[in-house]
Amino acid sequence: MTRKLARYLTRTRPRTPVLIVDLDCVEAKYHAMRAALPDAHIYYAVKANPAIEVLERLVPLGCCFDVASLQEIQSVLEAGAAPDRLSFGNIIKKESDIAESYRLGVRLHAFDSEAELCKIARVAPGSRVFCRILIDSAGAEWPLSRKFGCVPAMAIELLRRAPSLGLIPFGLSFHVGSQQMDPGQWDSAIGVSSALFHRLDDHGIRLEMLNLGGGFPATYRRPVPPLSAYAARIHDSLRQHFGAAIPQIIIEPGRGLVGDAGVIETEVVLVARKDDSGESIWVYVDVGKFGGLAETADELIQYPITTHRTGAPRPVILAGPTCDSMDILYERSRYCLPEDVCIGDRLRITSAGAYTRSYASIGFNGFPPLDVRCI
Repeated sequence: MTRKLARYLTRTRPRTPVLIVDLDCVEAKYHAMRAALPDAHIYYAVKANPAIEVLERLVPLGCCFDVASLQEIQSVLEAGAAPDRLSFGNIIKKESDIAESYRLGVRLHAFDSEAELCKIARVAPGSRVFCRILIDSAGAEWPLSRKFGCVPAMAIELLRRAPSLGLIPFGLSFHVGSQQMDPGQWDSAIGVSSALFHRLDDHGIRLEMLNLGGGFPATYRRPVPPLSAYAARIHDSLRQHFGAAIPQIIIEPGRGLVGDAGVIETEVVLVARKDDSGESIWVYVDVGKFGGLAETADELIQYPITTHRTGAPRPVILAGPTCDSMDILYERSRYCLPEDVCIGDRLRITSAGAYTRSYASIGFNGFPPLDVRCI
């Protein structure tokens, strides 16, 4: 948590639960990523945190944007970005939304199936298209499934077909999984992509772009490698597999840009024992899975949690406030809080700038969506 965030929370004591985002931190992360990967075009994954203040801070820096919906497209355009800085990266788009994005000037579209490619051809003629390939996401704390990407052989077939549909076969994309802890995980995917570039070139299709996706981590409970380690491995892989013919490179950081910039302040609603042993101490707070902490599912993303209390630490089970048995944050991951934590105390959930407000439900159990303030 930045000093700016700590000062703001201490000075204002906002009503909880609330997410506070330090825009200076977002900007610093952007500059760090630009310095580490100077030849890559940064397309911020808007879904990570679509707050208009975040978008407005990134637009004048020259950032581009990976958008997943028509609503995100409209937000980014309202923030001042030109449509040629947008990539419609969702591979599951309504045809009407593709048509409207085309009317608004978006000309870069992702796909991973024949049906999606044909939709783009019908309503966005002349667009540049890139095919997402299916790869392994081992090493990611939030791994991705077979929902996204097609096998390499199909990618070749579809990109070869694109010109006959009136589209420009522009490139390939992949995603190594969110919160990727292994900087070397990009290597095999870059190798597969290089082989596809060469095979398509043999068929007269010369691709120009390789989208390396996201995966760059925020700082949760486990130490993460420095950004320089990711940049070095990616650079080495590109040189090894593409030699002097490295294509235009796109990266799509989301969590890596905004995760560490946010903190959620939450209030302890209840501290309870469920038996006489004293071993099961439940601490309920006023934000839970449905209020923005969806990534605590299966306890995959483990946020750091701090308190002003200084008593001896004891293991606790952390849970949200709703009347749903799924709304348990951490039970197996051995979270400890001071024994003097009590009802009414405030806890701070740090590195919470990504995938919190955008995951928050609208009124489940009557609780309002997570408030967000950008400073």
